[in-house]
Amino acid sequence: MGICASSKRVEQERECDENVVYVMDEQCGGGGGAGEGGEDGRGAAPAACRKVASLYSQKGKKGPNQDAVILCQGFGMEDGVFCGVFDGHGRCGQFVSKLVRDYLPFMILSHRNALFLGDDDDGPAFSDASPSSSTDGSGGGSSPAPAQLLEEWREACANAFEAMDKELKLQADLDCSFSGTTAVCAIKQGRDLIVANLGDSRAVLATMSDTGYLRAVQLTTDQKPNLPQEAERIKRCNGRVFALKDEPSVLRVWLPGEDCPGLAMARSLGDFRLKRHGVVSEPQVAHRRVERGDLFIILATDGVWDVLSNEEVVSIVCATPRKQHASKAVAEAAAQRWRTRYPSSRVDDCSAVCLFLRDQDWGSSVAAAKAKAAAAAARAPHGHC
Repeated sequence: MGICASSKRVEQERECDENVVYVMDEQCGGGGGAGEGGEDGRGAAPAACRKVASLYSQKGKKGPNQDAVILCQGFGMEDGVFCGVFDGHGRCGQFVSKLVRDYLPFMILSHRNALFLGDDDDGPAFSDASPSSSTDGSGGGSSPAPAQLLEEWREACANAFEAMDKELKLQADLDCSFSGTTAVCAIKQGRDLIVANLGDSRAVLATMSDTGYLRAVQLTTDQKPNLPQEAERIKRCNGRVFALKDEPSVLRVWLPGEDCPGLAMARSLGDFRLKRHGVVSEPQVAHRRVERGDLFIILATDGVWDVLSNEEVVSIVCATPRKQHASKAVAEAAAQRWRTRYPSSRVDDCSAVCLFLRDQDWGSSVAAAKAKAAAAAARAPHGHC
């Protein structure tokens, strides 16, 4: 499949935990291990992983857990990180999401390596040995401009998603006619952050001002049929977009002459019967330079975002005493909200990855910023405006 990792190694880690996978570069301590959020909760994440991110996947009440999450350390460079959340749907959704989870990260890196080598045949590969592995840009080489970096990663992600879709179609024992998965991924390379999104999972950034004001910044767009540009593309390809009478607020994608499958997203991996009718596998890719106030990124499936706002999720993470429990707190809060808001509905699978962007505890950082702002306000002269 053209990936840059041993499929045997990925399979070994998947056996430890069906829904949560950690992959560590050999130089970062080897081995991986079980995640904190599988259905049976077996094992624990390596200590190095817990410092970088928190992962959790909670099974809902709709059948098998169709969500899958992953963290890869040493991704592309010594301190590089890849994390992703995948929400499967359809009869084979739980198998599609895990297959994509296991292979897509390495396919992205493979395509990025190919582009890097193509730009400079005599230069080093995009790996730990690359000058760009320095987090402060002082590693002996010059970092590409943000526009160039974004374009390179956009092409690598687009190529990898297309290749992944083709691989799904070649799986003889996996029928993806009406099954597929979303994919939202964050790639951290030093201070550069690349986010690729396909479907209706979401990435949200928590950032704090110098005065201690905490903001939730949505980094992705939910690619649903209610977006005019998405619906227009589907209709141009003879797909139909409409909502059912019992859920008038949820637009779905339907085949031209059949009232199926009713897909609630406009882009996905898999869902091959709809690929001829406007559902595409091209991700939207964005770049951000990590700033001093950026605290963490939350990637989560729609089981979380359907019931919790961006601001609520950020607040839940900040209120969690221990960083490694952040994603579990988010998933459990979402499950509880499902039960209280929709008591007659089945709770959806809820999965999240929280990628930490700074080493120190954000709770103390927020408190320090607020104390600084209060002190500044106290020193300010009082008088009439």
